[in-house]
Amino acid sequence: MAIAGGKWGILYVVCMAVFIMVIDTTIMNVSITALVIDLDTTVPAIQAVIAIYALIMASFMLVGGRMQDVMGRRRAFLFGVVLYGIGTFVASMSWNIGVLLVGWSVLEGLGAVFMLPATATFITDAYEGADRAFAFGIWGGIGAAGAAFGPIIGGYLTSFYSWRWAFRLELLVVVVILLLSPLIRPSAPTASWREIDTVGTLLSFGGLSLIVAGILMLRSVTLWEVIPVVIGSGLVLLGIFYLWQRRRIRQNLPPLTDIALFGNRTFALGSGINAALTVVLAGFLFIIPIFLQSVTGVGAFETGLALLPMSLSVFALSIAGARLSGRIDPKYLVLAGSGAAIAGAVMMRGIFGIGTGIWDIVPGSVFFGLGVGLILSQATNITLSAASMRQQSDASGILNTAKQMGTSLGTALIGVVLLIVIFSGLVGGLAASGLAGDLTDEEIALRLQEWIERMKTDGEATVPDDYLPHAEEIADAAIGEGMMRSFDAITVILLLGGCLALFLPPARREGG
Repeated sequence: MAIAGGKWGILYVVCMAVFIMVIDTTIMNVSITALVIDLDTTVPAIQAVIAIYALIMASFMLVGGRMQDVMGRRRAFLFGVVLYGIGTFVASMSWNIGVLLVGWSVLEGLGAVFMLPATATFITDAYEGADRAFAFGIWGGIGAAGAAFGPIIGGYLTSFYSWRWAFRLELLVVVVILLLSPLIRPSAPTASWREIDTVGTLLSFGGLSLIVAGILMLRSVTLWEVIPVVIGSGLVLLGIFYLWQRRRIRQNLPPLTDIALFGNRTFALGSGINAALTVVLAGFLFIIPIFLQSVTGVGAFETGLALLPMSLSVFALSIAGARLSGRIDPKYLVLAGSGAAIAGAVMMRGIFGIGTGIWDIVPGSVFFGLGVGLILSQATNITLSAASMRQQSDASGILNTAKQMGTSLGTALIGVVLLIVIFSGLVGGLAASGLAGDLTDEEIALRLQEWIERMKTDGEATVPDDYLPHAEEIADAAIGEGMMRSFDAITVILLLGGCLALFLPPARREGG
């Protein structure tokens, strides 16, 4: 693809698009209470809106990758930008939860599905060799910065203005992207609408939807019995999807995605590394704000400030790592990043309790951020560079699906570990103390569950005085154990990602 407006013109457009899409998934995490009040709704309703957004992103990402071939990459990207802009406008004008659902979850989610795959393929088309590695490093760094700075931006806007301004500022960026769109040269479609694999689309949507739904259901203990059925059904549908794709290939019909990519060792390992990375980053950005607001009692803006050192670390190493890739094999940079992130997670695992302050989390979070940034600077380029130019649309669709699934897994699994361990610690501590009187464990659990629902809105981690006078000691132990096990889970996933990197082949040096 030829580039107008200077060598890095296309990178400017791509980075703005990535920034608003990534920041959108984190910017509202610190604004849930304000949304509940302004829209006269409930915390579970807001959580459902967030869940549906993730569900749409994960379920339709493969279709979004294929639409680049059907519509042409530039046209598909701009269609997504316009759809995303309409969604941000609707969300900013929301007067109830239903309008927010349509604007944020549906319209923005579908818009992002068209935009994300195109951003990666624009880079692979426009740059080669060291320039491509640098561009992907910036691409990953902007994505990391958006994810990490989302809480502070959302916290500032919520505390001093309104959460609605988050969507309004995104709309402004959308306008700038449209103004700069001439920097992207048109590309002709390479497939027709009739070639769209409708059955494959439904199978992938159904399979991924059920898996994501099952993961999100982990938050409710009452649904645990049906979760294996839901997730198992999703896996079965994905198995049928794989067989269906093989059948279409045998019949010389275009598949929804190129399943031959899964036989490419570097691509498969790179996708796994990307998924592991998004799991730990999403989990971290979920449990730290919950701890800070529920336990230490800080507000939305203070929560964002507490995450700032980690944010700066991620961004700095994303940039530095992109430059290092020309001299050091990306495989070893990923391994070094995994080691630094693991060190940060280990540093943080034992520091949490009722007396923990904001500054206590800074050293470990900085190490964690340095490691995440270094991995981010390499992971996308490793993965997409393993695919041929013909496979780039499919590769970006699969990669972004892996990332969205990683985000869902991180938020759900790491969050569930935290809540389950804290919950069981409180129940066990109360029962062992004898302060619950004749209440059974089930009755204690029911009362605590009701209290936790109120806690989510009140933002305070206190236990009702009427049945737990020694709350501090028991709560401190439960919270500490919950955060410790959460960071243990993060450490294990980072180790798995590092193990995958060990099997990466040596980098093939390109000219340029």
